[in-house]
Amino acid sequence: MSRPEDTLPAEIYYSPTTSRKYTTSSRIQTIQASMTARALSLLSLRTPSLILDIGCGSGLSGSLLTSAGHAWVGMDISSSMLSVALERDVSGDLLLSDIGQGVPFRAGAFDAAISISAIQWLCNADSSEVSASGRLARFFAGLYRGLKRGARAVCQFYPKNREQRRMVEQAAVKAGFGAGVLEDGPGTKGEKLFLVLTVGGGEGSGGTDITGVVEGLEGVDVVETKGGSGRRERVGKGKGKEKERKGSRRWILRKKEQMERKGMVVKPSSKYTGRKRGPKF
Repeated sequence: MSRPEDTLPAEIYYSPTTSRKYTTSSRIQTIQASMTARALSLLSLRTPSLILDIGCGSGLSGSLLTSAGHAWVGMDISSSMLSVALERDVSGDLLLSDIGQGVPFRAGAFDAAISISAIQWLCNADSSEVSASGRLARFFAGLYRGLKRGARAVCQFYPKNREQRRMVEQAAVKAGFGAGVLEDGPGTKGEKLFLVLTVGGGEGSGGTDITGVVEGLEGVDVVETKGGSGRRERVGKGKGKEKERKGSRRWILRKKEQMERKGMVVKPSSKYTGRKRGPKF
């Protein structure tokens, strides 16, 4: 059976008919309720909060956020799904937007974020001018910026294979998140993956270290950041930091990363990237 994201872009796949069928399915409602409850438990919110629902669809997960006492804003690329959400008179605010183009909210706007069965769509590029890595980079960079320091995000997703899972994990870490993947029911037909993200800088948050969040949980794979420090390596001009030289390997890799974030197709790097060529004869 083919995966929806392998057939059509989400804004086309979820037609008015498909959106209503999806929303009224008792099986889908049960699964969504279970995964949203799991995501909320991993967020560990102690007070009513403002939550961003990424890929909110027709508002099934948002209704549960409302029941839990939270305010929420939902964003989705499917106008048909959002139309069904409006018909259901959900309490959250809704935004028609492509998460692969970023998260268009002011910095520090949200206390937390959840996403149920959405971010795997970013692993597919709909045209040769757009790369999956660029879409993931823009999404996670925007999400990191939109969350308050010390906040958490929980994204349940269905990677097609380990390569896609690794692609998502690395994009989150590169954006600055502390990241861990929780596996519910590993090896079973009902296996679910939850990407648990933390934003450093909040009081008592311990930086971007994810280990305190998932301590005591079984089936958790903590994604290490560069150097194992829980922080991104940055290039700067401060004391003890190497100055970046134009044309160097580091400069080239940074430029290629910037191009990927803009959705441009970039040739893969290799051990020869940035290496000086010998004289021509």
